[in-house]
Amino acid sequence: MLSILDKYIIKKFLSTFFFMLGIIMLFAMVFDVSEKLSEFISNQAPISAILFEYYLTFLLFYGNMFSSMIIFISVIWFTAKLAQDTEIIPMWFSGKPITRFIRPYMIGATILTAMALVLNHFVIPRANKVRLDFEEKYYRDAIQVEDYHADYPGNQTVFFSNYSNSQVGINDLTVQRWNDSNQPVYFLKAKTAINKPGTFEWKLIDYYEKSIAFPKGKIIHGQKKDTIFYFKMNEMAQRENLAESMTYSELKELIEREKIKGSSLVPFYEIELHQRTSYPFATYILTIIGVSVSSQKKRGGIGMNIAIGLGFVFVYIFAMKMMTVASLNVGFPVLIAVWIPNLLFSLVAFFLYRFAQK
Repeated sequence: MLSILDKYIIKKFLSTFFFMLGIIMLFAMVFDVSEKLSEFISNQAPISAILFEYYLTFLLFYGNMFSSMIIFISVIWFTAKLAQDTEIIPMWFSGKPITRFIRPYMIGATILTAMALVLNHFVIPRANKVRLDFEEKYYRDAIQVEDYHADYPGNQTVFFSNYSNSQVGINDLTVQRWNDSNQPVYFLKAKTAINKPGTFEWKLIDYYEKSIAFPKGKIIHGQKKDTIFYFKMNEMAQRENLAESMTYSELKELIEREKIKGSSLVPFYEIELHQRTSYPFATYILTIIGVSVSSQKKRGGIGMNIAIGLGFVFVYIFAMKMMTVASLNVGFPVLIAVWIPNLLFSLVAFFLYRFAQK
């Protein structure tokens, strides 16, 4: 059963968070409009599409991405305000343990964490698909792929020299297959290859095909040929932020497919997968730190508490970026790299909590 104190703090917590979220997202949207307006106008993007397909999903994506940081600043802001107005003093001297004071904060953090988890795994990916489709049509530059090489199931290797989504097909496609004894059994090279969107159907132009069989093989050269390959153009030429538009199960399937191909993008996708869970749980850690550093009345006023809080935010962001770089460039395990900042700041939160005012 929630007491008057619980309801008061939870109300302060959530109202401050949503107010700050609205203000920060409004500024972000203004800066984004100023940067992209000329592109929207030149590409004749409809106003309804700009508002509902792009900016509605823009606010969902970036608001959720930075929610943990905004929660942290919100906790520091309203708790420091309570401390400055001496509203915390009666709470401290009521004889109840500090855990009783922190309980409503944890309830508020739980509400926001649950919201973030649902958004991350179910809502945001679908919203991102709408946003990225809009950007593809009205804003983004062409996708460029150079010197593509990947292994596919069935002992099959695929190469091509270059591709851009502003052109019709890919150049210099090469497909090779081996048997289980690692002996070549098939070779194909086409000057141009065009994939029917969303299917495995391909049209080859100016192609050379060689089937290696015992006791003799077969060589074919032709100008045009319709065929089936078990790979698609949108799998070979894709943006790094493709994972943002995939639900949990879709992203897991993508990672498995890319691992088979030996794709260099696998760490990016794994980081995206694990961050969808690690970021929301950072809410608990940052809430405890925020309460611990802002619950005392300081001579410098609220500004001093906010400055201390921002220092923690910058260190936390730096730790996340450092571990991400370590995972991508040094081969550090992704799961550990994503969760280490939370583990380290859990220790910081525990230390600050133990020495907070009692």
